[in-house]
Amino acid sequence: MRAARGQRGFSLTEIVVVCMILAILAAFAVPRLAAIESDKRAESRTELARMIRSAAAMSHALWLAQNRPVNVVMDDGRFIAMVNGYPSAAAIDDALEDFSDYSYTEAGESGTFTRIKGPACSVTYHQAPENGVPTISMTDGMC
Repeated sequence: MRAARGQRGFSLTEIVVVCMILAILAAFAVPRLAAIESDKRAESRTELARMIRSAAAMSHALWLAQNRPVNVVMDDGRFIAMVNGYPSAAAIDDALEDFSDYSYTEAGESGTFTRIKGPACSVTYHQAPENGVPTISMTDGMC
């Protein structure tokens, strides 16, 4: 069969080759996108840990500046309960400006920020022991 004059198109071979090239590119792109998402979640968890450290340090500085009260008063009027010069586990969530991707659960002398959406990731705050500093730990899970 002959094609009519002036009509052109792609042969079946050309279409198959293009589809194979697109499939190969997709095979490389999908795992990279998944890795980027995982890196972003881990970065979010690390950033929350940094924010907690910063809030604890700022509260400690206010505690020293305000002559070591039981509660420090933040610039915006929030009261932060202190234990051994650092925020208590019950008050560390109040010391943070924003942790909207996480929920907070207090358990005695520690509290855990757990990711609300996606794989379970968490950051745990352990209030300061006497003559010590608070510790912050992160899970090594599927984050």
